[in-house]
Amino acid sequence: MKSKGILSILTFSEKRKDILFLLEEKPCTLSDIKEYFDVSSPEIFPRLKEMENYNLIKKADKHYQITPIGLAMIRHFRPFLDILSTIEKNETFWKEHMLDDIPQSMIDNLMELKNSELVSDSIENIYESHKTFTENISKSSFLKGVSSIFIPTYPDFVVGMAERNVPTSLILTEKVFSKVRDEHREKLEYYLNASQTELFVVDDIKVAFVVTDYFFSLSLFFSNGSYDPRSDLVGYDTSAIKWGNDLFEHYRKLSRRVTSI
Repeated sequence: MKSKGILSILTFSEKRKDILFLLEEKPCTLSDIKEYFDVSSPEIFPRLKEMENYNLIKKADKHYQITPIGLAMIRHFRPFLDILSTIEKNETFWKEHMLDDIPQSMIDNLMELKNSELVSDSIENIYESHKTFTENISKSSFLKGVSSIFIPTYPDFVVGMAERNVPTSLILTEKVFSKVRDEHREKLEYYLNASQTELFVVDDIKVAFVVTDYFFSLSLFFSNGSYDPRSDLVGYDTSAIKWGNDLFEHYRKLSRRVTSI
């Protein structure tokens, strides 16, 4: 019964949770806490007393401070809040798209995408997000990408990266690789012979993304198996880029290297 009481302390009141986050940073007096939350003593004092009773905080020399138990609780609770926030922020995106080909270990770390934003196009202009994509690429010093779809403009785009000696590592599905080899053979040969390029081929997967030193952009397939060309999840912070790099490494280990055709 005790654990249920502590759980309710953290989940049923935003204020109590936020008090723990505040005291995690530094001890505070009652006046400090009242000023921070802009509340009166009758509003905040019962919450503080309740948290004291559960050994989450304690009072010493007129200062409230977080206890070792409270610190342990909040450090385990924060990742849960982060992943909850990540999912709720773009709930429709995660609900309507296939996640089958993203390993569970990556789903477990979905909170690393909490600051990422959904870039969506109208049905009349479904390639507007690709404009954002190319603008971001121009600010990047390397490119890693996984593609399970073929976009006609991409062969020229990738060759342009190779011509500028931008380190580029691509993973294509067997179907996309076959199409590029059959329809853009000269461009493929140029890419393979460039000095800072890599090409890998993987079995059919339902995911497409790019990651650079500047940004990460993720595209998914709808639950019915069709590709969604209108929505990209884009992140610019260190954690999103790390998540993208980890996902790329996952697929690279499943791929075969292509050096010639």
